[in-house]
Amino acid sequence: MKIPPSMSAELQEWNSGKGIDLESWVSCSGNFALAVGYITVFWPKFVEFDGYILREGFSEEALRSFEARENQDRKTVEWVMNHLHIADIQYHGCKDLSKDKIRVLGATLQEIYSAKLKAQFPQAPCIVEFYQPDNENDLFEYQISFWQAKHEPTAV
Repeated sequence: MKIPPSMSAELQEWNSGKGIDLESWVSCSGNFALAVGYITVFWPKFVEFDGYILREGFSEEALRSFEARENQDRKTVEWVMNHLHIADIQYHGCKDLSKDKIRVLGATLQEIYSAKLKAQFPQAPCIVEFYQPDNENDLFEYQISFWQAKHEPTAV
């Protein structure tokens, strides 16, 4: 993993300017409560429900509401139900939110979700998308989501 420039600058401030590597920094700054909490983001539980693959804990009421909207296909419903705004991983107003960190997190989550979904649902291949907005400075619009390939519209 390439360390984002904003993170490199933070790491370089450690040890009287000698710097510190990312793993050592985590062992100095992190805590086990957060590590356990991050499991829900970095290795979420997925379930099959009514032909969908969804993140565990989804709302059936929300699912049915999205299904009932006009012109909603199963791909769109699955995408909306499974999406996660990368900025929402931390609290609103987190001071170290930056474009380079969001991009590293989004790309990494895309790899993780792809691997987990393939292992858990080999019979139902999924497409995992790391959505990056046209306005790359809108940090709250970077999202990760997925849908089953069988829901992908076919070309006519």
